[in-house]
Amino acid sequence: MAESRGSIASFATYRPPLPVDIFSCAVPPSPGTREQKLTDGKSYNCNGRPIPAPALKLLIEKKPELASECGGATAEDVDRGRATGLVFVSEREDGLETLHVALRFNGEVNVVSLADIYGADAFGGMRMEDSACFGGGFAPEADHSIIYVSTKKQVEKRRAPWTVVYRTSLRTGETERLTPEGQYDLSPAVSPSGKRVAVANFRWNRWTGEIEHLKTDIVVMNVDRKAQGGKLNRKRLIKDGGWPSWGSDNVIFFHRGIEMQDPSSGKVTTTWRVFRYDLNTEQTEAVTPEDINAMTPAAISETKVVVATIRRRTNQMSEQREVAQYRHIEIFDFANPNQQAVKITQNIGPKADYYNPFVLDGGNSIGYHRTRTEDIIKKQDGKSDVPRTFSKLQSPHNDVAQFRVSGVFPTFSTDGSKLAFVDNEFKAVWLADKQGLRVVWERSKTNTVFSTVWNQNPEKDILYVCVGPPFSASSPMEIYAIFNVSGSSGGRPEVRRLTDGGYNNAFPSSNPEGTKIVFRSTRDHMHGTTDGTRHKNLYIMQDAHAGETVGDGSVTRLTDGEWTDTQCQWSPRGDWIVFSSTRDKPANAPLLDHGVDIGYFAVYLVMAADPNVVVRVVTSAAPSAGPGSVAGHVNHPVFSPDGRSIAFTADLSAVSAEPISMPTFLHSVRPYGDIFSVDIDRDNIQKNKDIKKFHRLTHSRYEYSTPAWTQFATDDHNAQWNMLVTTGRATADFKPSCPYMQADGGDSWHMTGHMILPRKCC
Repeated sequence: MAESRGSIASFATYRPPLPVDIFSCAVPPSPGTREQKLTDGKSYNCNGRPIPAPALKLLIEKKPELASECGGATAEDVDRGRATGLVFVSEREDGLETLHVALRFNGEVNVVSLADIYGADAFGGMRMEDSACFGGGFAPEADHSIIYVSTKKQVEKRRAPWTVVYRTSLRTGETERLTPEGQYDLSPAVSPSGKRVAVANFRWNRWTGEIEHLKTDIVVMNVDRKAQGGKLNRKRLIKDGGWPSWGSDNVIFFHRGIEMQDPSSGKVTTTWRVFRYDLNTEQTEAVTPEDINAMTPAAISETKVVVATIRRRTNQMSEQREVAQYRHIEIFDFANPNQQAVKITQNIGPKADYYNPFVLDGGNSIGYHRTRTEDIIKKQDGKSDVPRTFSKLQSPHNDVAQFRVSGVFPTFSTDGSKLAFVDNEFKAVWLADKQGLRVVWERSKTNTVFSTVWNQNPEKDILYVCVGPPFSASSPMEIYAIFNVSGSSGGRPEVRRLTDGGYNNAFPSSNPEGTKIVFRSTRDHMHGTTDGTRHKNLYIMQDAHAGETVGDGSVTRLTDGEWTDTQCQWSPRGDWIVFSSTRDKPANAPLLDHGVDIGYFAVYLVMAADPNVVVRVVTSAAPSAGPGSVAGHVNHPVFSPDGRSIAFTADLSAVSAEPISMPTFLHSVRPYGDIFSVDIDRDNIQKNKDIKKFHRLTHSRYEYSTPAWTQFATDDHNAQWNMLVTTGRATADFKPSCPYMQADGGDSWHMTGHMILPRKCC
């Protein structure tokens, strides 16, 4: 086994703090209607769809334990509807979002992964799987198959999705790719006959940086090319649409974002509506009204469709939401446009969000997923805690482990004995070490603390934090040091401000000796630019203990230019500094694209002793693409402890799911994307120019951000909130109060579904 190179920890920015799970309820619901949980309640589970009886029997035939360990369900039980099946996405296997099957019989539920049934050839490796559906219809003699999305095959092109639709035969396990090479598909749905599949196909075979409203079209093709003369017969039916669902073999429902620009402010807003397309007449007609948001349709018939709605959309988390501002499940009837929608979940839990409905029992029941609010722990003081986990993730490298941290900006001490992070309210600094878990510093206001980082000299026991509004370059921000943070020297921690002058100072990092700090600042660009932004460069604080607030504290400039240099880290050997920068952004580049910052961030190295030596290491798009090819986000770079690699968060793999199917946030769903790494030459800086080969470390529908790389590694896969100490043992649970919960006035608490985490932090 290869010698360990430590572990990479990262934060899944928009992943709900409470687990999500799959439920159903009868139609029509009434006050007091009880839900039925459709899984075993383990892990995070979402995006469920029912399994047709012929397909379920084949799955049991391939994996008898599926039934024998679930009350001994038989084929007759399946035929008579006593045993039912569900396919869904679960995170129960090392954090990978992969497909699983649940058999439900006599109140028991047994869950197995498709990898357990068909092996790693079809369902193995680093990947994300999603949107499973079944081909072959209901005829027992048909060649039944499962159609799904997977990101298992690497795409060399940068800023391109890895989402490909595959078909796996349930009888043989034979797998074929349905998405042509060089194209990218999402959200497959099979027609009732089981012969055709509709997908959301990325227009122009590329992702152009859009966040919420993807540029996708509805494409239809054959499920089984062998039955159709070896041809898929792909045909583009609908321009600008996503999340298709068949009402019959001649009708497709889909959602579409309608963008409108305010003439006075210029602000672009998007309203989501569900439409119906008739394949015979080629007519597209609206199903849901224009004054509400409706998305993720699931057809009940040619005219009836169940959708998720937000009747009054808001992006404000600070205010208590009304029922109309939550995401709920409703049924609309195209044939009776004047008939009121049938409200499903409002009668179950009006102040909760419900996602991605699906149809059960011919429309007599509706399924969906929501957060498991019953997992909230009520404390004696009346406040609520959310069970947190520090989860080990599967890694593509045998010598590098991965973890997901439930705190923001995780940072490890050099010797791996201490972990610090900021809570989700950006208010308190938490420390985990051999003494357990505790708050070592807390501010009175939220959204004021971020970017924790340890002094590289572990003997100094110093933790740096940034204080101020973290996402406003025009606002002052200061760097603080928490001395004796773990109390190893006795006494209480001492907090001292290191910067002075009202500049925007952030992202400190010390040299290996712990005597100096590199950081970013606006101090020489205080007048700003015509668009209101302020440039930022890197500076070195010559005294990491006194800072610039005591005596003759000296600060020297490291980089100089009218751009943004930020997110810097000093190398373990002290010779280089890695940082993210927009210095190669074209002069005529637009400030915004799709309503958000277009980025143009790339990762660079600079010699600490000679700032004239700067090398661009990795960009979001291939440099050979020409001017403007660095558009996008490659951010938060960190060195490996041995200095042989750099990990970062980036949009190199675009998006892996339709963002509107996920929780709605203040800004975007995936501003950066996943965690990646590149290997570097640690002896010759020039050999690291525009590295071509990169490694994708996470595959997720959520954003993974702010990686930290420690020399520490653990073999504990499942312990709840591992305390990263040298023994590798878990000593406590991390249960900070969840900032995404709001009381409804009674004893229950609900997910707000809206987060204040911003689109980018630079």
